[in-house]
Amino acid sequence: MRGAGRGGARARSKGSSSPGKTRAGGAPRAAAVRVEARPRLSARAIALLCGAALLGAGALVLATVGRAQMALTAARAAFERQSAAAGFRIASIDLEGASAQSSADILNAAALGRGAPLMTLDLDAVRRRVEAVGWVKSARVIRLLPSTVVIAVQERRLIAVWEHDGHTVVIDASGAPTPEADPAKFPGLPLVVGEGANTAAAAILPAVLSRPRLVRRLVALIRVDGRRWDLRLADGALIQLPARHVQSALIRLDQLDQQARILDLGLARIDLRDPEMVAVRPREATARTVKAGVG
Repeated sequence: MRGAGRGGARARSKGSSSPGKTRAGGAPRAAAVRVEARPRLSARAIALLCGAALLGAGALVLATVGRAQMALTAARAAFERQSAAAGFRIASIDLEGASAQSSADILNAAALGRGAPLMTLDLDAVRRRVEAVGWVKSARVIRLLPSTVVIAVQERRLIAVWEHDGHTVVIDASGAPTPEADPAKFPGLPLVVGEGANTAAAAILPAVLSRPRLVRRLVALIRVDGRRWDLRLADGALIQLPARHVQSALIRLDQLDQQARILDLGLARIDLRDPEMVAVRPREATARTVKAGVG
């Protein structure tokens, strides 16, 4: 009985270990395998999904930034109201370094209204507006609590009135026009005439203006061919200066004026362009030449 039991057990084991055989001795039965189908995305679909994700992220950032900006604007407005209510308002404007002619133009450009909030005033914006005025070379704007704004300016040094193409303007040392300055209000400034006279004036004016006898008779400095100057005197005389060594030519003119009062002779022309001699032309007479330094 024990042996028969073991044989039966083996037979059942064999039967159970051959799943591929059929009971009728037919073809083997295939093992069942479950495969789950996975969806495949095209490249275009992936790109669209990525773009949508980026747009969503961008919208979130913009919404966040927008809310922050709105909060900042509201906080600034609240601070402005509270500080103004506490007395920090513009009550006075102190203008330093400005001339009487320029003050009105500078204050108009600053555009500061009395009673306006002081704490939130944009000082850089005020400075830029002031420096846009032709009179002004540079400016500083200071907030002085509780109620004062100080505008300190450095004005341009105006050196001459420039006449060119039928227009006259006041110019500074760099030759830049100052459109706010009325030439009629600067009778003490010398007149320079011609193309390029504005940029060349600063180099010659100190030498000419240091000679009082010449200045008293001077009407205009005329730029010739962009390279030299003629000096027109009140009596109609013309002093022709060289393109180079202007100071030496003016020294020769000084010597002749000391010895012969050449500026009082009513000559039509005094030609200083030749360094060896001075040619003079009397009115309605033949020109004659004199040695430099000889009366």
